[in-house]
Amino acid sequence: MKIQTDKALQRRQFLQLGLAGASFVATGGLSTLSHGAESDAAFYRLGKVGPLQAPDANGIMLPAGFQSRIVARSGQPAVTSSAYRWHASPDGGACFGTDDGGWIYVSNSEENSGRGGVGALRFNANAELIDSYPICQNTSRNCAGGPTPWGTWLSCEEFAEGQVYECDPSGNKPAQLRAALGTFEHEAAAVDLANDHIYLTEDDPDGGFYRFTATEGLPGLSEGKLEIATLVSRDGKRFIEWAAINDPEANIIPTRRQVPSYFAFNGGEGIGIQDGIVYFTTKGDNRVWRYDTDSQQLGILYDVRSSDNPIISGVDNLVITPAGDVLVAEDGGNMQIVTITPDGDLLPLLQIVGQDDSEICGPAFDPSHQRMYFSSQNGVTGSGEDGITYEISRIA
Repeated sequence: MKIQTDKALQRRQFLQLGLAGASFVATGGLSTLSHGAESDAAFYRLGKVGPLQAPDANGIMLPAGFQSRIVARSGQPAVTSSAYRWHASPDGGACFGTDDGGWIYVSNSEENSGRGGVGALRFNANAELIDSYPICQNTSRNCAGGPTPWGTWLSCEEFAEGQVYECDPSGNKPAQLRAALGTFEHEAAAVDLANDHIYLTEDDPDGGFYRFTATEGLPGLSEGKLEIATLVSRDGKRFIEWAAINDPEANIIPTRRQVPSYFAFNGGEGIGIQDGIVYFTTKGDNRVWRYDTDSQQLGILYDVRSSDNPIISGVDNLVITPAGDVLVAEDGGNMQIVTITPDGDLLPLLQIVGQDDSEICGPAFDPSHQRMYFSSQNGVTGSGEDGITYEISRIA
């Protein structure tokens, strides 16, 4: 395992510094902090944040010492220098560091009938919003997705014929259809670079949990093998075995129906990976799952029905801090983002007040982990036309 770990580290460094031209480095689930900077990062370890305070001027309840600001509203230009109007129904998102010390936050648009896509907000090194633009257009129900270690965004379409588009955060290159990742109700994606795998969730009451293996190794996404999870029990524990999907584009039979023995997950949602562990949520049963890519054992990190502190409902998007805290955003519920610490404690990080007909989407950290971005998909009115995107930071 030591050899594999060293190889994975070397490969990640190569991809970040070589292939991506040192311009864009994904930080949605990867720590880019320098040694010794952890203690200064607001979103490095969250197990010791205090209780939520009264709502601020933006209607956000936060622990003492934190503040919020609105960075974009649906239908309005985010910056005066750009005519691009921030998209409706903002959903999954991630941050990408830039070589000038700034970063880009990308956000999906979960609109129907070719009105979806992905928008971007570019910040300079001083956290000033300096540009906004589209990076993917004319797609549908772009729900969640996932950042890649080589600096691109995988945007996932959530409908029966949905596919995955690989997007350039800078907007300089057109989005690329990645048909090999399958045709189904895509929700989210997480990249396991060490093993050339991408894990994918499906937002359907009997959805599958998928694994894509690149034929020539990542970052190649043009060809590969798509598989779906089946379950076996050994010594009272559950393990995943992978079965091939022979027709990933579902020309005749839906992907999950091609393997009758597949295990149905009740509404797959957000997903992330850290230290060889894949975490993903299922909204239909309010669970957060834990899959060990080495042992292939499947477990449950959180279940609303059995938890001693069942405060998360409508589990949806998630993001992981460098210290291993799993942050789960609620679709409805109390409109909170809740931290699940490595010790299993559950602590609300924030709550949106007065937006009960919305959902929290797209939590992601800037490269220094000093700021977190997320959206309220439907805002105050309950309409996707009134989505709001926020930034949370520590008060100076």
